[in-house]
Amino acid sequence: MRLLVIEDEPKVGHALLEGLQAEGYEVVLAETGEEGFFLASNRAFDLIVLDVMLPGRDGLEVLAALRKQNMAAQVLILTAKDAIEDRVAGLDTGADDYLVKPFAFPELSARIRALLRRGKPEPVASLRIGTLEIDPVTRTVLREGLRLELTVREFELLEFLARNKGRVVSREMLARDVWKEPGRATPLDNVIDVHVARLRKKLDDPFEGKLLHTVRGVGFILSEETS
Repeated sequence: MRLLVIEDEPKVGHALLEGLQAEGYEVVLAETGEEGFFLASNRAFDLIVLDVMLPGRDGLEVLAALRKQNMAAQVLILTAKDAIEDRVAGLDTGADDYLVKPFAFPELSARIRALLRRGKPEPVASLRIGTLEIDPVTRTVLREGLRLELTVREFELLEFLARNKGRVVSREMLARDVWKEPGRATPLDNVIDVHVARLRKKLDDPFEGKLLHTVRGVGFILSEETS
């Protein structure tokens, strides 16, 4: 995990640097708001420890600017101010947690661990229907252990059907959510039907059990065929 510490007090900053490195983190120290902003804008960090009272550009200004850039790192602000309005200001600006100075290092460490757990993305589960397995991350599709070679559109179509497994999906839904077209039109319906036919040829034709079914006059459904 890569951490950025933005702290202008040399004694505090170096103590945090050494303490966090001892816990196994990769840590970068910045001693001004401008330096911290530059580092956070140009390198990826998992978490930023940010002092509010900084010379020049203060911590909340830095935080606001970084959030405008859609920075995703967790941010723990350090503040000498314990008033409720100061804490609210920090959280409203985009901080994920705060710690009031002076603080004990074990508490800082525990808060960092909690924030990193919170910021860790949940694993994306594979989608399974019978002998079909879809991995949304790698965009691979297996049927009975054999890899299916799908186009980008065929994968998007199959993934949408799989996320709605057991439910009838209309052409209107496919037009809106897969083709990103707000309105249906006959030519688009024809395009959808062609892609469904191509997908069925790869998904079902080489195998005994059929998964992709047409509900005449309504749409399509992905489910295990039942007798």
